[in-house]
Amino acid sequence: MFRKIQIFVLAVATFGNVSAQKSKLNSGERPKLVVGLVVDQMRWDYLYRFEKKFGEGGFKRLLGEGYSFNNVHIPYIPTVTAIGHTSIYTGSVPSIHGIAGNDWTDKATGKNVYCTTDDSVNPIGTDNRRNGSHSPKNLWSTTITDQLRIASNFRSKVVGVSLKDRASILPAGHNPTGAFWFDDSAGNFITSSYYMNELPKWVKDFNDQKVPEKLLANGWETALPINQYTESTADNVEWEYPVGTAKEPVFPYKNLLSDYATKKGVIRTTPFGNTLTLKFAEAALDNYALGKGTETDFLAINLASTDYVGHSYGPNSIEVEDTYIRLDRDLAAFFKMLDEKVGKNDYLVFLSADHGGANAEGFLRANKILGGFFDEGMEKNLGAELEKKYANSKLILGIDNYQIYLNQNLIKEKNLDEEAIKTTIIDNLNKDPRVLYAVDLKKIGSSAIPEPIKSRAINGYNWQRSGDIQIISHDGMLPTYAKKGTTHSVWNSYDSHIPLIFMGWGIKHGESNGDYYMTDIAPTISALLHIEFPSGAVGKPITEVIGR
Repeated sequence: MFRKIQIFVLAVATFGNVSAQKSKLNSGERPKLVVGLVVDQMRWDYLYRFEKKFGEGGFKRLLGEGYSFNNVHIPYIPTVTAIGHTSIYTGSVPSIHGIAGNDWTDKATGKNVYCTTDDSVNPIGTDNRRNGSHSPKNLWSTTITDQLRIASNFRSKVVGVSLKDRASILPAGHNPTGAFWFDDSAGNFITSSYYMNELPKWVKDFNDQKVPEKLLANGWETALPINQYTESTADNVEWEYPVGTAKEPVFPYKNLLSDYATKKGVIRTTPFGNTLTLKFAEAALDNYALGKGTETDFLAINLASTDYVGHSYGPNSIEVEDTYIRLDRDLAAFFKMLDEKVGKNDYLVFLSADHGGANAEGFLRANKILGGFFDEGMEKNLGAELEKKYANSKLILGIDNYQIYLNQNLIKEKNLDEEAIKTTIIDNLNKDPRVLYAVDLKKIGSSAIPEPIKSRAINGYNWQRSGDIQIISHDGMLPTYAKKGTTHSVWNSYDSHIPLIFMGWGIKHGESNGDYYMTDIAPTISALLHIEFPSGAVGKPITEVIGR
């Protein structure tokens, strides 16, 4: 009898929570604050691979209280940082929103274009123009943060925070309250004159605290006894690239403080870069009084150190496992802080990733799994073929984002047949055992390439900024610059399968194996906030989250 009563009470409580959620969503109410957490290079499987090492307040809280989606993919290639953050916040794809890579080749000049570089603006908080002269000028679509600002007649406050310029600027949108990123030349958070003419006092005060030095003072040791890192390979393997001046990729890393004194960027490749970012985000929350006004505010946070550590060591390293264990603890403290300062049921948080990461080539080789380097000697071999056939080896501007850029100016100058040149290159590539498919991007709609690869290549193709020929490599193939550590860019699950969890205001607990995409995040937040979708959105609201 007692068990029946207990079940009835639980059912009533559950029904009550769901009803309250629907009532809240239908009433037009909004949370005080939305927090976007994008964990750089976080593969979906990390949630469960490292689960036994997590505490109760971080990732387990997200999974235990929030709504988790197990089958979320990136619907385009290349799967890189700038596009990932942009697509999450625009609900769109590179073909539409214009961010075709972290950088791309300008077809008219042949010069490299970095996604957020803007020479028309000045650095604020540093004299380093390379690090500080940035803006969202290359972003063509609005973001969910733009739409929130517009919906509130710009009373809502929006702040972007990251170690990376692009991962702060692109999520914050075109007209935020502020966007801040880390300057490796001075070890400070900075911004640009696009946003403001002077660094706010609170940012100067934060920088004056010398938080990085405090975080690095004791070096980097494993958070748990090293013999407990049973999800990872040995501590010293040939395919890992150590941080700072360490001679080998082996714990403990004792010289980080002295390394930081000469090269501030070293903090990026440690878990303490995430700690620093969340501390700065809390300072932004306090000083802009986010979540304290009459309108919904938005705090867009990128946790970038997971990416730097991943690139150096690869997904199967103790360093990556330890970084996630420490991030879990940082998130637990951050959520507790939000509970206290904003109110446990008054903020909405989502956690996702901009991309995943491939297993290191050395790891694959050591475990008898196919891998290799798809571009080793490729440009040289293609140049030799073009020299033989067209008496010119300079017809390729470069290979970037798994795309080949043709030298259009030279082709016109020499009065050569562009289509014939493409055919020569594609035929040559398709004979390469490392290449699964090579295709003319202008003709990809009619190509014999299976889904979802075809659609992802079409979505990623921006005719003004992308290359001319798309290379789809065999599984496990990396570019040659990743001979140690790893990278990302391709359509395969290790790069495209990402976590997505919503938690907090208006969110019921649950999980789904439904088929969803990164581009569904912004429309879902729009629906929850009852505001217009971003201008280029192609995603759809996730009905499990919005309750209808």
